[in-house]
Amino acid sequence: MGGARDVGWVAAGLILGAGACYCIYRLTRGRRRGGRGLRLRSSRSAGRGGPAEEDLTNGSYDEVLNAEQLEKLLYLLETTEDPVIIERALVTVGNSAAFSVNQAIIRELGGIPIVGNKINSPNPSIKEKALNALNNLSVNVENQIKIKIYVNQVCEDVFSGPLNSAVQLAGLRLLTNMTVTNDHQHMLQSYITDLFQVLLTGNGNTKVQVLKLLLNLSENPAMAEGLLSGQVDSSFLSLYDGHVAKEILLRVLTLFQNINNCLKMEGRLAVQPTFTNGSLFFLLYGEECAQKIRALVDHHDAEVKEKAVTIIPTI
Repeated sequence: MGGARDVGWVAAGLILGAGACYCIYRLTRGRRRGGRGLRLRSSRSAGRGGPAEEDLTNGSYDEVLNAEQLEKLLYLLETTEDPVIIERALVTVGNSAAFSVNQAIIRELGGIPIVGNKINSPNPSIKEKALNALNNLSVNVENQIKIKIYVNQVCEDVFSGPLNSAVQLAGLRLLTNMTVTNDHQHMLQSYITDLFQVLLTGNGNTKVQVLKLLLNLSENPAMAEGLLSGQVDSSFLSLYDGHVAKEILLRVLTLFQNINNCLKMEGRLAVQPTFTNGSLFFLLYGEECAQKIRALVDHHDAEVKEKAVTIIPTI
C-alpha cells in the first residue's frame, strides 16, 4: 500500500478516535504483510448475537505503536491543518510516549520539534495536548536536551495564561519533569517570584503542582539563594496554618526543610545573607513563621508533627 494511502488510513483512524486509530493501523499493517494479519469485522456482519462494535480478530500484536506507524503519525501531525486531527494525533503521540521504547523512537524520528511547535497554537486544547505529549517525552533524559528549548515559552504561557487552566497545569507538569534533575533548573531562576504568585492565587490542584516544582528546585543547593531571594507575599505564611490540606501542608514544610538542608550544606544557616524585605528568606526565618511551625508540633497528623519537629531547631 502506498505511503499517501497509508496516511489517509491514519487520518481516518484519528477522526474515528484513538481506539479506532489503533484498529486502522493494525489493519493496514496486516494488509501490507499479505498474511492472515488483523481483520476488522463489521458489527452488521456479526449477527444479532455479535458484538455491538468493530472487533479485531485473528491476530496477535503489540500494544505499542511501532516505528513505521509512529513515523506516519508524525508526518500527519506535521502536515495537516485540521485542528481535530492535530489534537487527536497529539493525544496518540502522547499516549505512545508513555512507553519508554517509544520515547527514544519519537526523538530519533524528529518528533520532538514537530510536537513542540504545536505549543504555539492559539487553540488552547491543541496547546494542552502538545504540552502533555512533551511531558511524557521528557521522562527520557536525552529528550530533555531537545525539549529544553521550549522551557521559556512554557514558562511564559504558564504565568501569563488563565489561572487554573488545563494549559497552565499541563505546563507546570512539564516544568516539574524538566526539573527532576539539576540540569535545567537554572532556566527557571527568573520565574521564581511568578511561581510563588501562582502558588498563592491558584486552586488546590494548582498549588500542589507548583509545590512539586518548587520542591525539585529546593533540593538543589545552587537554587537556594534564588528561592530565598524571591519576592513573596506575606499570605504565603497562611499555608503553614494547621487547617491547611495535608497534601499542601506537608509540601510547604518539606520546602522549608529542603532549604534548611541546602543552607547547612553551604554553611550559611547561621549567617544571614543579604536579602531584601519581602523575600522568602524574611518570611521563613521570621517570628510569625516560627510561631506557626511550633504550633504544628501539636498537629493531629503524625507526619506533619514529624516535619515540624525537624524544622524547629533551625528557627
